[in-house]
Amino acid sequence: MAHPSTISGRHVIAGKSIADAHDSFDSHSPADRRQIIGSFPRGTAETARQAVVAARSAFFGWRRTSRIFRAELFNKLAQLIEAQVDDLARLMARECGKVVTECRAEVIEGLHMVQYVFGTGRMPTGQIVESEIPEKDAFVRRKPWGVAAVITPWNFPFAVPLWMIGPSLQEGNTVVFKPSEDSPAIGQKLFDLFQEAGFPPGVLNLVHGDHVVGEALVADPGVNCVLFTGSYDVGRRIQQISAGLHDRIVAAEMGSKSAVIVCADARLDLAVKAAVISAFKTSGQRCVSAGRILVAEPIFEEFSRRFLELTQRLRIGDPLDPQHFTGPVIHQKSVEKILSYNDLARQEGATVLLDGGRMTGPAFDHGCYVSPFVYRQEHRPGLRTIREEVFGPHVALIPFNDLEHAARIYNDTDYGLSLAVITEDYRTMRFFREECEFGMGYVNLPCIGAEVHLPFGGVKKSGNGHPSAAGLVDSVTHKVAWTVNHGTDIKMAQGLVAEI
Repeated sequence: MAHPSTISGRHVIAGKSIADAHDSFDSHSPADRRQIIGSFPRGTAETARQAVVAARSAFFGWRRTSRIFRAELFNKLAQLIEAQVDDLARLMARECGKVVTECRAEVIEGLHMVQYVFGTGRMPTGQIVESEIPEKDAFVRRKPWGVAAVITPWNFPFAVPLWMIGPSLQEGNTVVFKPSEDSPAIGQKLFDLFQEAGFPPGVLNLVHGDHVVGEALVADPGVNCVLFTGSYDVGRRIQQISAGLHDRIVAAEMGSKSAVIVCADARLDLAVKAAVISAFKTSGQRCVSAGRILVAEPIFEEFSRRFLELTQRLRIGDPLDPQHFTGPVIHQKSVEKILSYNDLARQEGATVLLDGGRMTGPAFDHGCYVSPFVYRQEHRPGLRTIREEVFGPHVALIPFNDLEHAARIYNDTDYGLSLAVITEDYRTMRFFREECEFGMGYVNLPCIGAEVHLPFGGVKKSGNGHPSAAGLVDSVTHKVAWTVNHGTDIKMAQGLVAEI
């Protein structure tokens, strides 16, 4: 069924709206699949080409503008976001199914990113380095690459684009933005805010669609940077295509099998709360969600009892109700994937502790609701459920006998994104910091909850060494050396003779 505020989507290229595409798709609410959030044009390879041409054309003027001018535009953007936090949160809750309180927190996170970018406008952009020759001054400066393609996921449709678009534009790049086809409405609204803030035409361009327009953007040699958050399979494909292009940087964050390690000395109330938040916030659909809770054997039974008690009290339902802890998963394919992993856990010999699954009843029948599935699994080689990303409310409780054993279990997956350690011992904290393979680590906290002024990324299949948020500046710029001779003769470093 239609909603009174149904959105008519459009591409925007060089400041011009393009709505009359030959093909379109609808964005449905996962809380009620009968509800259409909006209709959006499905981009083609030609759409991508036009957007890249527009971004390339705008780049030369944009990179010549003052960094402070660019920062002032972000200040205007911050004020616009701040005035619309609640409206943005409600739209996000309707479209992607996150509870409105989480959506509001995400909008605030996006606002923080914009404020951070604004603050960098008056910060140093390089270094002064001593030369071997007294008459020389040596400098290291950052310069923009050119055109960035920003390809973002549905689960953080506001903050993650700003992690990428913000540093890219502030450093003098131009951008083609492709939001997820599962959350195009919030992507459209975010683009509109940039336009309202006064960013010039062509500096930021918007294209909607699926893998067709996405792959065309990646394959276009006019794109210098591809900034991506999503699945490993898509990220690998992006890197494969990009390997054939000589002038290409890829910053990719590609999923996880993150974990919380609960040590024998942990404060149990804190540990249980951190584990539940890590596993089930956003119905387990964060890239940093914990699919594994590693628990010291002496406290395993007591921890499990408390974890299950708290999990069973979670309120699941309408994402627009702030009293709910979590809402639906994103779509029917996600439901089917989660249920298949629940079945696989049984096949792999797990002891099911909480038999979650599809939720039914009048409040759930038209949505994509899944309740938590919790199981005990001993660590052993070859188990898929404790090594592969599920992206849903599916979590394994895994006992360990000592710290070395816990580190081996944590590292025994192809991913390495986020880690939380619950302990009172500073030596234990340091052990896991040094021995585990991760990009973001937390102590006595959930393994979710990134802050924008820190790098966001991982290792192994989780990332490629180019973190997002504050860490993205190093990916969207390149460093150049600039040496000036203030003498009236030529003197060379390393004692090189300058006589001719």
